Amino acid sequence: MSLPTPRAILFDLDGTLADTAPDLAEALNMLRAQRGLPPTPYEQLRPVASAGARGLIGAAFGIKPEDGAYEELRVAFLNNYAANLVVNSSLFDGVVALLKQLDERGIVWGIVTNKAARFTDPLVPQIGLGHAGCVVSGDTTPHAKPHPEPLLEAARRLQLAPQDCWYVGDDLRDIQAGRAAGMATVAAAWGYCGHVEPASWQADALLHDPLHLLDLIKS
Repeated sequence: MSLPTPRAILFDLDGTLADTAPDLAEALNMLRAQRGLPPTPYEQLRPVASAGARGLIGAAFGIKPEDGAYEELRVAFLNNYAANLVVNSSLFDGVVALLKQLDERGIVWGIVTNKAARFTDPLVPQIGLGHAGCVVSGDTTPHAKPHPEPLLEAARRLQLAPQDCWYVGDDLRDIQAGRAAGMATVAAAWGYCGHVEPASWQADALLHDPLHLLDLIKS
């Protein structure tokens, strides 16, 4: 499919630009250890990392946000994570080269994540993304993805029309938000993607390597 040439490319953070699952899983298993429980295998936690506390606590404790015990677990988990944001997290292979190419082509790039600013603001520069054109966190606007407002806010900050932007993410919510915002959407199959096949999300493009994004951009 031929996509309109972007003036900006917006990215989800966890599972798209950054492999943060190791530190998220460690914070979760610290929570289990604090309660005298054995660790949950990493292979069970990694696929739900993009869903944050909701996904990780659900996978490790079988507890949903509407359950009475959830809030206390959520607060303790997030406190554990805040204390160890960038220990084993890193950018995915190819991301540094991709962003360098975008800079050289004059294509602005930014970050739109559901991660709260409490975590995003320190993590972004520590992990090597401090030169992003904009950063919109999950609590920057009154809504989080799949609502389009965070993406529309990013476009406003870049002083661009939404249709001049692409959105790249590894979760169905990312594709839904991008579509609702009027942006071209790219599913990042190199990310976590949960237990769902990203081809079913009906994104405008599906990629398995960050550098393949450059092939989509018309020269």
